[in-house]
Amino acid sequence: MIAPLTLTVIWRFAARWLLVCSMVIFSTALAGPVRLEPADSPVDNPMKGLVPYAGKSAERFPHSLEFDYLPLAKLLTGPGQYNWQPLDDKLVAISGRACQAVFRIWLEFPGQPSGLPDYLAKAGVKVTEWKEGEKSPKSNFTPDYEDERLVAALEQFIAALGQRYDNDARVGFLTAGLLGSWGEWHTYPRSELFASKRTQERILVAYERAFQRVPVLLRYPAGSDDHGLAANAHRPFGYHDDSFAWGTLDTGRKDDSWFYLSALKVAGPLAMERWKTHPIGGEIRPEVWGLIFDEKPSHPKAQDFATCVRETHASWVMDSGMFRDKTDPERIARASAQVRRMGYDLRIATADITRHEGHGVAVALEIVNQGVAPFYQDWRMELAAIAPDGAVLETWPVKWMLRELRPSAKPTRWETLLERTGSRGRAGTLALRVVNPMPGGKRLRFANATEDRDAKGWLSLGPLP
Repeated sequence: MIAPLTLTVIWRFAARWLLVCSMVIFSTALAGPVRLEPADSPVDNPMKGLVPYAGKSAERFPHSLEFDYLPLAKLLTGPGQYNWQPLDDKLVAISGRACQAVFRIWLEFPGQPSGLPDYLAKAGVKVTEWKEGEKSPKSNFTPDYEDERLVAALEQFIAALGQRYDNDARVGFLTAGLLGSWGEWHTYPRSELFASKRTQERILVAYERAFQRVPVLLRYPAGSDDHGLAANAHRPFGYHDDSFAWGTLDTGRKDDSWFYLSALKVAGPLAMERWKTHPIGGEIRPEVWGLIFDEKPSHPKAQDFATCVRETHASWVMDSGMFRDKTDPERIARASAQVRRMGYDLRIATADITRHEGHGVAVALEIVNQGVAPFYQDWRMELAAIAPDGAVLETWPVKWMLRELRPSAKPTRWETLLERTGSRGRAGTLALRVVNPMPGGKRLRFANATEDRDAKGWLSLGPLP
């Protein structure tokens, strides 16, 4: 028989236990979404920002991409014969600096020897040497873009290039190149030497077939009625504006009709909407390198960088001004603020983490893209239970799609249910990360104060119930 005093103690203990349980359940039910504190995102977030030439004083400004050129002659050595070592060496060096590559292959480059493969030159493919002006020290060597031997070789080369590198995570973007001076799809002012629309179409089709993952960017937007360029507004390519912040904005002047946004409007609605699905890149015009980030740029033709980014939805632009010379802290600060708004800029607005049936956890996030463009890659995301000592107790892959997050003030809601197994019964924090598929690559980080800035790379969302 149990003594009355003992029964009293038992009933008091049971009552307290029930009260605590009910308080936990009640507080969990009423807690609701937690607002995560915002913060500046890193300047060197992957797949965006300012891009230096590979290895050129690149430590002077944070970045995640590096650019380089290669002549076709170094890679294409014979009919169906390729030497990939020069390109592989560049990718090894760039990825060794935790960056991904943007590259372009050229056939003609003012001031450089011809990029035409030797075997095609020996076979008789015609090359025209010319200079932009009588006093110009630089010679151009334009091959005959209508020679079937050259066009067929380019088609085969593009197919082989895609087969080798389309699934290489070290490659971030590819600018189409191959045709025209610097691979920029023009031979101005000798426009009669440029490739016909028929040749251009064959190159576009070859790229479309060869690259499914790596985004390919074209120099000029073109609609169906363009005078010299094959229509490309309906094809799955992005664009790169290589006179960025100098020949970008639509001025309304006839002489400026070649400016990027002017040409984009003429190319039609499909071209105007291209940024929603395919990236926009480019290069800051050399005349305004660096100084474009001054409070009042001194060059009379400089266009407002922030406006150019906002209207083009650019994710990245090549620049030497912020990498070539030491620059003042104020310029660096202004450039950093501008770069953060390029491309994507993702912030978790709220996190709602609640107990579900059994050992499950219901997760709902609201995420905002406060940049100007989507994140165009399908990088893997995962959630994890993180112990107080930082150990990862358990991970869960999630099928949320970053590339669906277009710029908007309205948050997108992500939801999922997690079944706790390895972390069951242990205190921990729920965290999120995006996995860069390139080993050693820079992490995609969110514009939140709880973002882990060290090598662990998790964004803390809140405590697990």
